[in-house]
Amino acid sequence: MWPSIIAVVGTLLGGALTGLLQIKSARIAQRAARADQRAEALRRALGELVAALGDHRRAMWHREVLRLDSASEEAVEAARMASRATRSAITGPLVAVSVLERSLAEPARQAAVAAFNLRYATDHSALASLREAAITATDELVAAASQAMA
Repeated sequence: MWPSIIAVVGTLLGGALTGLLQIKSARIAQRAARADQRAEALRRALGELVAALGDHRRAMWHREVLRLDSASEEAVEAARMASRATRSAITGPLVAVSVLERSLAEPARQAAVAAFNLRYATDHSALASLREAAITATDELVAAASQAMA
């Protein structure tokens, strides 16, 4: 009789252990899938942010050159409207990057502020300097992202 009881208990414990191992394995697979989805979302948001920053830098460069060259009010206003659209395009990816990877929040914010600061140029030389600072800030964001995602 004892061998039968031991066999039944062993079978039950084996089944329970197998079930627990399957649950653990499923949880590990779910965590890995979530991590892959998060990494993909971060890559996508970073790509969108860097592209939006580049678009805004170009729009601001054009706008400020027109302003510094005393172009017509219509041309300056058209450039201003274009730069506002490109600035708005930065917000979504900036928030996404900041939320998905906290270590990138500050470099992303600094890159955005550097792009926004092109509007304060006092002359063409200052504009070129501000543009270079904005490019450098974006490059630093990309470098920080490569470290964060390594």
